[in-house]
Amino acid sequence: MPTVELAAKDHIAYVTINRPEVLNCFDYQTLLSLEEAVQSLYTSKDARVVIFTGAGEKAFSAGADLKERQHLNAQEVKRNVKKIRDVFSQVAGLPQPTIAAINGYAFGGGFELALACDFRIAAKTAKMGLTETSMAIIPGAGGTQRLPRLIGEAKAMEMILTAKRISAEEAERCGILNEAVEDSDLMAACERFAQDMLKNGPIALQQAKFAIKNGMNTDLATGLEIESKAYELTIPTKDRLEALAAFNEKRKPRFKGE
Repeated sequence: MPTVELAAKDHIAYVTINRPEVLNCFDYQTLLSLEEAVQSLYTSKDARVVIFTGAGEKAFSAGADLKERQHLNAQEVKRNVKKIRDVFSQVAGLPQPTIAAINGYAFGGGFELALACDFRIAAKTAKMGLTETSMAIIPGAGGTQRLPRLIGEAKAMEMILTAKRISAEEAERCGILNEAVEDSDLMAACERFAQDMLKNGPIALQQAKFAIKNGMNTDLATGLEIESKAYELTIPTKDRLEALAAFNEKRKPRFKGE
């Protein structure tokens, strides 16, 4: 049974961490499998939106596999931490819009995977948090950097330094989640959100994401230049001409990502 499953349907790719018996925790092999899946998506023309989730009903991911960690020496722990950080950076760097479908516990590295996604939708019963300081370590896969950028320094410091576990309701209230939905509606809600993006030009989606993500870490003038270059890449596309034709013909455009 693969520890990471990759499936696709109607231009949506589904990446599922498949270790429900251990709350979808990340051991080293699972990280390698996740990396392989992400790298295959990076160059995929068919996958226009990517949804990440966990197998089963209990957990998105409860983070690092602590049973594995007990048997690792210091160098192996460093290897694992570097790998999880690098893989989540690859998730954040995917050109496609990404959605974390948080179906249960999302703690530590599991929450950091969700933070590496562009959007987060959770079941109302889900719990989440960066709990590493309770284990005498700190978040090591981007949590100390992505969370404060998302919700502000003070709230992120509170969550990380107290190892606080929060409800989906609180996560939605402080801006971590785009939406909290009934458990039974989670995947359908993610797919509806994906469809709202899929009706638009796939190259435009990627270039808009690129401009936002890269511009946010620069000054305004540099960000505007990034936006201009990203816009220029959409001008010669067949999709742009198709959009104009569809507008004139009063029909829905048929985008091909070209």
